[in-house]
Amino acid sequence: MKFHSTQFGLQEVDPESILTFPKGMPGFEGSTRYKLFHDDQEQQIVIHWLQSIDEPDVAFALVDPAVFGLNYEFVLSDEEEQLLKMESPDDIAVLLIAYKPQPDADSKANINANINGPVVLNTRARLGMQKVLVGLQADITLKSRKLAA
Repeated sequence: MKFHSTQFGLQEVDPESILTFPKGMPGFEGSTRYKLFHDDQEQQIVIHWLQSIDEPDVAFALVDPAVFGLNYEFVLSDEEEQLLKMESPDDIAVLLIAYKPQPDADSKANINANINGPVVLNTRARLGMQKVLVGLQADITLKSRKLAA
């Protein structure tokens, strides 16, 4: 299957590799089909791209929180487990949406991450959702050694 991405151009995608977000992402509820990409040239993959198949302009940069020493423990509701068709916690991957902050002369931040809204993927069933964590109060700035050089 072929689709066009505003950011990545024309892409060939195996339909079996598509991730489905049954409820979409908050603010992007109409976009339910996504493809997860990464740069094959990278020795250690840091950034993954979650590209909407439904909307060519929608793509999210995702990072593994473990790469930055973050460990997530949270409980999925029964409804969320059913939505993800979760059979085992081993099938679940948690990623964070990364973004570049608005330019600010006082900020030296390279990349920020949304720690209050991790993306939860069932890698076996190819299903996903964004979990909104209420009450978590922290700001995390991710800095790349590669960009600092």
